[in-house]
Amino acid sequence: MPITGRSLAPAGHSAVDVTLVPGIRTELGEGPLWDNRRQRLLFVDIMRGHVHEFDPVSGLDRVVEFPWPVGAVALYEGGDWLLAAAGGFYHADPATGATTLVAAVEADRPGNRMNDGYVDARGRFWAGTMGMHRVRHAGTLYRLDPDGAVYPMVTPVSTSNGIDWSLDSRTAYYIDTPTGRVDQFDFDLPTGTLTNRRPFVEIPSADGFPDGLIVDGEGFVWVCLWKGASVRRYAPDGRLDMVVPTPAAQTTKCAFGGANLDELFITTAWIGLTGAERAAQPLAGAVFRCRPGAKGRPPNRFAGRTTAD
Repeated sequence: MPITGRSLAPAGHSAVDVTLVPGIRTELGEGPLWDNRRQRLLFVDIMRGHVHEFDPVSGLDRVVEFPWPVGAVALYEGGDWLLAAAGGFYHADPATGATTLVAAVEADRPGNRMNDGYVDARGRFWAGTMGMHRVRHAGTLYRLDPDGAVYPMVTPVSTSNGIDWSLDSRTAYYIDTPTGRVDQFDFDLPTGTLTNRRPFVEIPSADGFPDGLIVDGEGFVWVCLWKGASVRRYAPDGRLDMVVPTPAAQTTKCAFGGANLDELFITTAWIGLTGAERAAQPLAGAVFRCRPGAKGRPPNRFAGRTTAD
């Protein structure tokens, strides 16, 4: 059954039918990413250490289990997976689940874990850490280069979350969730450096907390709201363009997929909800899909070499 959510701005937008993807319930669903070559949706269930590979055509959801929390998954050029996980970055074989450590990160900080991340247009993987026990300013946003070198890029952060870039790669958008903001930086693509941090949009806490973000094919920024039960689309000038409600308060991240990159997939979570809250939100932890009238971009892929290359 469709769950209808109506865009709030601007006037004249049609209703958006948000549909449940059946059979999926994650504790902490995050990081959806469309593999355009295999036509599969990847996403993680962080604390369970699961990477899901969902086929929208057949409805098959394959789950690969790893021995530690997995904060984000990215794609190598050859199709293998790159994981931002406990203790660092790992190459993973999608077929077997076998892993190889690419670079250690914060292995001496067992109270931290990796969270959201994405690959820039030069094939560098950006992902950050956060404290698992609500310790503020315990995390860092890192950049993993194709040669395996790791650089701290933003520190300190509390809950490193969504990152993506404008169509021309001159602006980076980034979320440290407790700030209640989406920030933007000037970005130098050749060197991979960030400068001139400033707010892009500020979100009142009563509306929820910014979590994952993506940039669509028109340069608009989609932001999921944790405890805000919605996805917001912002214009490049920061104007609120659309709101897509979801039936799960803890909405985490979205990704465009499908053959035409016009389907928006949305992950959610039930972690931390009380029994009463879970009863009131029976679809918490589900994955949803809709066609909001926009299109996404093919995924950037990590340019590093695998052991098989």
